[in-house]
Amino acid sequence: MRFFRRSAKVEEPVGEAREAVEAAATVLEEAPIEAEDEERTEKALQRTKRGWFGNIAGLFDRGRVDDELWEELEELLIGADVGVATTQKVLDEVRARVEAERIKDAGDVRSALKDALVHVLTSPQQKGRLWGANGAPPRPAVVLVLGVNGTGKTTTIAKLAHAYRAEGGTPIIAAADTFRAAAIEQLKEWGERVGADVIAHKQGADPAAVVFDALSAAESRDADVVIIDTAGRLHTKFNLMEELSKLRRVIERKDPSAPHEVLLVLDATIGQNALIQAEAFTKAVDVTAVCLTKLDGSSKGGIVFAVCDQLGIPVRLVGTGEEPDDLAPFSAESFVDALFR
Repeated sequence: MRFFRRSAKVEEPVGEAREAVEAAATVLEEAPIEAEDEERTEKALQRTKRGWFGNIAGLFDRGRVDDELWEELEELLIGADVGVATTQKVLDEVRARVEAERIKDAGDVRSALKDALVHVLTSPQQKGRLWGANGAPPRPAVVLVLGVNGTGKTTTIAKLAHAYRAEGGTPIIAAADTFRAAAIEQLKEWGERVGADVIAHKQGADPAAVVFDALSAAESRDADVVIIDTAGRLHTKFNLMEELSKLRRVIERKDPSAPHEVLLVLDATIGQNALIQAEAFTKAVDVTAVCLTKLDGSSKGGIVFAVCDQLGIPVRLVGTGEEPDDLAPFSAESFVDALFR
């Protein structure tokens, strides 16, 4: 998983020599890691494949395209938490292609459906400045992490720090969830486990002060990334949303271009409630990316399509388990292929 790009401190080759090094890195590093990430994602999707999407794939074994197929396909997509509006959009696109190309074979309709689903996942525009962006990342990069209690936010932060460490980066974690003492201790334990420094104050301290100190520490230690935890605020609590705005102002005073990513962590197992949470957070803060967690525990992974379609936010990460390595960059093509494989 390659989030961390080469450090500016390292002298790099130039010209043809640099091109050769980069080509070798692509062969030796990216290919095996991408294959490993695809394997993790496919494994995490087993329950979804055995559930609604398994039934969807089975529809095309009939070999015929009729009204019954379209009706059942609509029912199954909605049942998989793709959502009514997104399901209608996908089916309209597939049916239009079937008519335009005069498709008669169910296998070709299956391919058209896969293409339409990939299109939904790739349609959100680039919003952040780290994942998927071109050019060198900001230094230190600042990632603000949001999410309701129980979504796996703390674990995701630890996995992300672990990913940066594995790629040679220096992450700093800001324990800005000062509402719960357990949250601070949990992050400290994870920090020791993955080898990341954790900047923390005592319970009840001002979260903005924690963020300020973490950003200052990142400057003095020449860190690559600051990952900021926030309270697992309920999306109905106005005052807690106001606190998020305050945190953002503190970050912007240190670096007007930051935060460079605002990562919203969503629990795949709660279905359409995840979409409701995402809608509320995007109204309060400019969310740039989504991490979908607990994918391995859900039979309704279709919520990812609704989030991308209805909110226009790209899914960048998926949690595939409980271990530090169980975080994968999101690939629309790999995700859809895994559902139909």
